[in-house]
Amino acid sequence: MDCGGGYIKVFPADVDQKNLSGKSQYYIMFGPDICGFDIKKVHVILHFKNQYHSNKKPIRCKVDGFTHLYTLILRPDLTYEVKIDGQAIESGSIEYDWNLTSLKKMEKSLAESKDWEQDEEGKPQDWEKHFLDASANKPSDWNSELDGDWQAPMLQKPPYQDGLKPEGIDKDVWLHQKMKNTNYLTEYDLSEFENIGAIGLELWQVRSGTIFDNFLITDSEEYAENFGKATWGETKDPEREMDDIQAKEEVKKAREEDEKELSMGNFEGKESNFKRFHRRNEL
Repeated sequence: MDCGGGYIKVFPADVDQKNLSGKSQYYIMFGPDICGFDIKKVHVILHFKNQYHSNKKPIRCKVDGFTHLYTLILRPDLTYEVKIDGQAIESGSIEYDWNLTSLKKMEKSLAESKDWEQDEEGKPQDWEKHFLDASANKPSDWNSELDGDWQAPMLQKPPYQDGLKPEGIDKDVWLHQKMKNTNYLTEYDLSEFENIGAIGLELWQVRSGTIFDNFLITDSEEYAENFGKATWGETKDPEREMDDIQAKEEVKKAREEDEKELSMGNFEGKESNFKRFHRRNEL
């Protein structure tokens, strides 16, 4: 692929396949975007709460003319991993790397309870220096008519000690009441899709020839890894060997054409086929 995008899209089962378009809702879009020297990245877009969210990390793709194996892993603990040719090139948190941190549990805005009291105590307002002796008894020879009404004698209290530890209570610092935020990400919001029913390709190309094969959706990382080894893993080396053979044949052909042109005296002011071949490959 010289300049274009090749993305796989994962659709819900109720997608209208006969009228599929760029506006059709999808769950996941994943694939390389390549054009020139500047644009060489992997797009990972997730659909959540009726919005599409792009990964904010720059994920670099490979551009060398060979077939590559792209893998996206979404885990139940809201972590992810992107692999190319079986090697991890990016990983992290779905919540943070897709800029979903605003979807947090929130506190219900309630005023502090009216009957809530802080643990504060001081000297009681009715504190007195003396108190009645409750153990005292009225004398047997007490004459109320002569002596008046009998009253127990007063005893002196010990001095009030300020700073004593307050009497223990079962209340602590008041906290906001928690409430459920229906937009908050749970462990399953972005790692499980119950009604996946179709996949499709979105292609943007200026030159044809791009080939896709061996699509797999699974909940087993081990199975996916073994599947990749059994498919792309079996063809990657022969593909490079065949490319070397074709390159050598093209070099040989270019040299033969140059020798023919030289023998006919048609080389003046012209670029050799051999140089043109190498300049084309450098581009």
